[in-house]
Amino acid sequence: MSTAETTQVETNKQIIRDFMVAFGSGDIPATMDFMTEDATWWVAGTMCLSGTYSKAEFEKLLGGVVVNCKQPISLTPEAFTAEGDRVAVETESYTETNEGKVYNNHYHFLFVLRDGKIAQIKEFLDTQHAAEVFCG
Repeated sequence: MSTAETTQVETNKQIIRDFMVAFGSGDIPATMDFMTEDATWWVAGTMCLSGTYSKAEFEKLLGGVVVNCKQPISLTPEAFTAEGDRVAVETESYTETNEGKVYNNHYHFLFVLRDGKIAQIKEFLDTQHAAEVFCG
């Protein structure tokens, strides 16, 4: 890999780190600023939260989740694999709902970046745990 390619991969990984900090802060507009206008967010499975969302749809979904939690969902990246404009991240989340349920999930995210912004997100997670906490 050339020096320019290595630099771009490291830049992309930092964008994802910064995105996860914004996400965990509960600042939805700041979180959305990391995404392209045509970005999509896909959630694995067949639960109530599964499917493909446009940026606007995901912003609405995230707002609904945030108001039902005592604090924003923290995202802690644990391991990165990156090549070109693709960044894969093993991640752990944590929050507590207003009803006292603990949400502590493990994910594999795939981010595709374009021009320094997130254009596509694929979220693989324990859907049963997410459904038990958020779809009840």
